[in-house]
Amino acid sequence: MSLSPADSAAYWLRWQVLVYGALIAFPAAAAAALLPRLRRAAPPLRAADLWVSCWARLHPGWLLAYRAFAFAAAVALLARLLVGHGLTVFYFYTQWTFLLVTIYFAFATAISAHGCWVYSRKSLRKSDESHGFLNADVENRDVSNSISGERKKDETKMMVSYYEQIVNERRAGFWGWCMQIIYQTSAGATMLTDVTFWGLLVPFFYRDKFGLALVTDGMHSLNAVFLLIDTVLNNMPFPWYRMAFFVFWSCAYVTFQWVLHACGSLSWWPYPFLDLSSSGAPLWYLGMAIAHIPCFFLYWLVVKAKHTYFPRMFPHAYVRTV
Repeated sequence: MSLSPADSAAYWLRWQVLVYGALIAFPAAAAAALLPRLRRAAPPLRAADLWVSCWARLHPGWLLAYRAFAFAAAVALLARLLVGHGLTVFYFYTQWTFLLVTIYFAFATAISAHGCWVYSRKSLRKSDESHGFLNADVENRDVSNSISGERKKDETKMMVSYYEQIVNERRAGFWGWCMQIIYQTSAGATMLTDVTFWGLLVPFFYRDKFGLALVTDGMHSLNAVFLLIDTVLNNMPFPWYRMAFFVFWSCAYVTFQWVLHACGSLSWWPYPFLDLSSSGAPLWYLGMAIAHIPCFFLYWLVVKAKHTYFPRMFPHAYVRTV
C-alpha cells in the first residue's frame, strides 16, 4: 500500500497499528527489564577472551589475521553494493546486519591487534612462560599415563602457565563489552537474515521478481560463514541473555521503517510481510517476533556444541576457559 500525506494520519491511527506496535514494544520492554538482572549473575568477561584463541597451539596473530581478512572482505562487499545502489540498500535488514558484522570485525581486528601487542610485550619479558602459553599440551585431565614422570611435570607446568595467563588477565573494558554485544547481536541477526531469505523470501517472494544477484546472495551466505569461522577460532563466551540486544536491533530496524513511512519518505515496503495494510500482517509480525528465539538459540547451540565436542575430539589442542 502506497502512503500519501493525505491519508497517512488515518492509516497510522487504526487500531491494528497499535497491535503491531505492541508486538514490537513488548519484547523490547521485557528484554530491557530482564537484562540488568541476568547480567549481574553472569561471570565477568576477561580481556584475554577477546583475542586469545580457544586453540592453545594457535598464536593470537592467526586470529588477528583472519579477523583482518574478514573485515576487508566485508568492507569490499559493502562498498561494491553502495557503489551500485547507493544508501538505499540500507532500507533492507540484510544490509543492516551485514554492516553490523563488518563493525564486529572492525572491533575484533583492533582488539586482536592490541592483544597481540600485549602478548608480544609479555613474551619479551618472560619468554619461557609465553612459550608455554602458546605450545602447552593443555589436556585438562590426569596425566598419569604419560611416557615419563619428567614429561608429566613439564606438561602440568605448561598447562598451569596457560590457565594462569588467562585467569589472571584483567577484565574487559567498555570496548570489550561492546565487541561481545555486537558479536552476539550479529550472530542472531545473521541467522534470522539467512533463514528468512533462503527459507521464505527466495521461494515465495523474490525469486521471480528480482532474480538472484551474486553480491546479494554472497551477503546472505558470507555473513554466517565469517562469523562461524570466528566462532570456531575465538574464546569468547556466548551468554544466552544477550539475546536482548538482538531483539533491540530488530526493533530498531522496524521502527526505522515505520518512521520512514510515517514521514512519507518511503512508499514501498522492503519486505512484503512488514506491510501494515496486509491482511496477514498480525500473523507475520507475531511470527517474526517468535522467530528471534530459535534463530538466536540456533547459534547458541553451535557454540554449545563447540564446547561439548571439541574437547573430546581434540583433547590436546582445544582449551575451554569460558
